Amino acid sequence: MSADEISWEESHKNIFGALNAPQIEAVRHVEGPLLVMAGAGSGKTRVLTYRIANLLAHDIAAWKILAITFTNKAAAEMKSRAEKIIGEPAKKVWISTFHSFCARLLRREIEVTGKYNSNYIIYDAGDSRAVLRACIQELGLDEERFSDAAAKISAAKNSLVDAEKFREKVLTASGGVSNFDKNLVNIYSLYTKKLIENNALDFDDLIMVTVKIFREHPEVLERYQDRFQYILIDEYQDTNVAQYELTRLLAAKYKNICVVGDADQSIYGWRGADMSNILNFVNDYPNTKEVILEQNYRSTKQILSAANGVIKNNSGRVEKNLWTENDAGERVQFIHCMSDRSEASFLAKEINRLINNENFSYRDIAILYRTNAHSRIIEEKFMQAEIPYVIVGGLKFYERKEIKDVLAYLRLIVNPHDNMSLTRIINVPRRGFGPINIARLMEFSAKQGISIFETISDEENLRHVPQLSPRIRQRLREFAAMIIAFGELQKNLGLPEFIDAVLDETGYIAMLKEGEDANKPENISRVENIGAFVNGATDFANSTEDATLDNFLNHVALLSDLDQVDEEESRVSMMTVHSAKGLEFPVVFIVGMEEGLLPHANALKEDDQVEEERRICYVAMTRAKKRLYLTAAEERKNFGKVYEQEISQFVKEIPRECIVGFSERNAGAEIPHSLPSSARRTMSGRNFSLPRGVLVETPKTLTPKMPPRPQIDWKIGDQVKHKKWGIGTVTKCEGGYLTISFADPSVGVKVLKSVAAPVEKI
Repeated sequence: MSADEISWEESHKNIFGALNAPQIEAVRHVEGPLLVMAGAGSGKTRVLTYRIANLLAHDIAAWKILAITFTNKAAAEMKSRAEKIIGEPAKKVWISTFHSFCARLLRREIEVTGKYNSNYIIYDAGDSRAVLRACIQELGLDEERFSDAAAKISAAKNSLVDAEKFREKVLTASGGVSNFDKNLVNIYSLYTKKLIENNALDFDDLIMVTVKIFREHPEVLERYQDRFQYILIDEYQDTNVAQYELTRLLAAKYKNICVVGDADQSIYGWRGADMSNILNFVNDYPNTKEVILEQNYRSTKQILSAANGVIKNNSGRVEKNLWTENDAGERVQFIHCMSDRSEASFLAKEINRLINNENFSYRDIAILYRTNAHSRIIEEKFMQAEIPYVIVGGLKFYERKEIKDVLAYLRLIVNPHDNMSLTRIINVPRRGFGPINIARLMEFSAKQGISIFETISDEENLRHVPQLSPRIRQRLREFAAMIIAFGELQKNLGLPEFIDAVLDETGYIAMLKEGEDANKPENISRVENIGAFVNGATDFANSTEDATLDNFLNHVALLSDLDQVDEEESRVSMMTVHSAKGLEFPVVFIVGMEEGLLPHANALKEDDQVEEERRICYVAMTRAKKRLYLTAAEERKNFGKVYEQEISQFVKEIPRECIVGFSERNAGAEIPHSLPSSARRTMSGRNFSLPRGVLVETPKTLTPKMPPRPQIDWKIGDQVKHKKWGIGTVTKCEGGYLTISFADPSVGVKVLKSVAAPVEKI
C-alpha cells in the first residue's frame, strides 16, 4: 500500500473503521464491475451504504450515483445511513426501488412513446384487477376461467413481452392455438388499450416502458448512461428479465456496476426472478472483481449452523462458509405437535412465556409460514389468548375504501382522462348521477374515442349524450369545473393544505362527519384514516424537496407491504417467508414444517423447485437472531378432512448437534433426531415435560381421521376422469405422484399426489 493510499485511508477512518476486511475490499473498489456475494446477515446494506460514501469521498458527483434496492423502506434506510457517514452530499444520490426509479424517469421521458403524457397515473394491483375484470366482462368471457389472467400478463410484461409480441408469440406457436390462449391474447390487448386510454401504467409497465424507450431512443439511453456512471444494485439474485435488461442497458457504457446478493436467498422464481442473473454476472462483465462476505452479524452459532446444514444440500450454488463471532446460543427447537390446533396452542403458550419470563417483547417475535392460509387458526388462538399481532400483507392502509376514494379524486385532478377514478367518485358524495346516467356517459365517450371527462367538460359533447336531463347536465358541468379549478389550486397550495381543500370542497369529509351515519364506528374510523392520510402527505412534504401532487401519488402507489410495517407498535408479526425477506427478529417461529407445506406440494415434482423451497426455508431460518423454533403437526385439517402429515425433509437435514426435538404425543419426550419420523411417532416409555414449560396443551378431542382412500395400482396409460378438468391419461407414475395429460388443451398437464388425486380411474 502506497503512502498516498495510507494517508487517504487515514483521513477517511469514518468510512473504513466499522468494516471487516472483505467489506473494506468491496467498498474500496471504485472503477469497473464488482460482484459481492453476501451471505445472510453479513452486512450487505452496510457495504452498499459505505460504498456510496466512498464514491463521494473520491469526489464523484452525487448525481452520477444510482443505487437500486427492492423496497422504499430499504432505500430510505440506505440514504439515511449514507447521510450520517458522508453528510450533505449524500442527499443528492439517487437511491430508490426499480419501480420508483422508472416512475421518476418516465415523468420526464414518457411522451417520446407517443402513447402517454407526463401526467400519467400508476394503477396499483387492485386497480389493475378492476380493469382486467372489466375487459373480461366486455369480451363476454367467464371471469373464473380467466382468474389467472393478471398473473399471466404480469409474467409476460416482466419478460418484456408486450401485448403485440404476446399475440405474435401465441398465434405462431407450433401445435395450434387453443381458444383459451386466443381469448387471453384479446384480454391482454384490450387491457393495454384501456390503460393507454386512461393514461395509466401498471407496476410492470413502469419497467417495460422504460426499457422500450431505452431500446428505441438511444439518445435518451445515452443521456441516462452519462448521468448514472456508478450503479449499485441490491438483491441482484431477485431481478427478473425486465430488471436485468434495464440494468444492462444503463451500465453498458461505463460498466461501473456493483451488484450485491446471495444466490442462496433467491426465492422469487415464481414471479419471474432469475437466479442465473447473479450466477452469470462474471460472464456478462468479464473483468469483474468478486468479493464474498461470509461473516454473519445477525444469528447465533447454533442457528447459523442449522441453516448452513440445510442449504448445503442445494446444487449449483456458490459455496460459502458462513460463520459468526456471536454467542453459540440455544439449539434450534423442533416441536412435533399432534394437530394444527395444538400447534397454535403451543405458539400462544410459548410466546406468553417468552414475554413474561425472558423479557422479550411482542415486536421481537415473528411467526413465518409458507402460505397465508396458515394464519387463520393461529389468529383464532392469539385472539383467545389476547396476544396482539399484525398480519404483514393483510388489508393495506391504502386499499381501504375511503383512502381509495380520496386517491381517486387526487388522481383525477392530475390526470382528468382517468376514467376509472372518475367513475369511482363522480357520485361520491351523492350528486344524483345514478349508474344508468354513468353508463350513458361511458357508452357515448367510448363511441367518440374520448375520455368521460372530455365529454362532461364540453357543452357540445354533453348535449349529444342521449337521455340526460338538463339538471344532470348542469351538475356534470359543475363537477367538471370543480376538477379543473382544483388543477389550478394545487399550484398555489402546499400538498397537505391542498388535500384538505379537496376534502372540504368535494363534501367528502362532511359526508362522513355530518351524514346520518356519522356516529357509526366505521365512519368514525374512516375519518381517522383520512386524518392519517393527510398526516402521511404532511410527512412526505416535509421530507421531500419536490413535494408535488403527482410525486406524492407515485410515492403512495409504489409502497410495498414492508414499507408499511410499524416497528414501534409492539405486536407479534405474522407473515409468509416471502414477506419476511430483508427482515430480522430476535425470535422466529417457522410453522408447518411438513412435506407438502415446506416444501410446498406444488414444488415436489421438480428438483429445481425443491431447491427453491430449500432456499425459502434457509431465508426463514436466517431471519432469527437469538431463538429459532420449528413446528410441525402430525395431523392437519384441509377442506374439512384430516390428513396425516410427514415431517419436512428440511428438518431432517439440520445437523444433530444444532437441534433438539420434542414430541407432544409422548408428553414432551425428546425425539432422537436420527430416527425417521414414523419411528418417532411410536416412541413410548419417556414422559417428561419440555424445557421451561413449553409443553403444549393436548386437545381433549381430535377430529377423527377420514377413512383412508383405497389404494389404486396406477399404470402409465390409465384413463382418468376429473370433475372439472375432464378426461385425461396417466403419462408418468413416480415418487408417489401422477403426471396426467388432460384432453382439454386449456387444462394441459397436471401433477397430483397419487394417494389423494381427485380423479376416478376409468
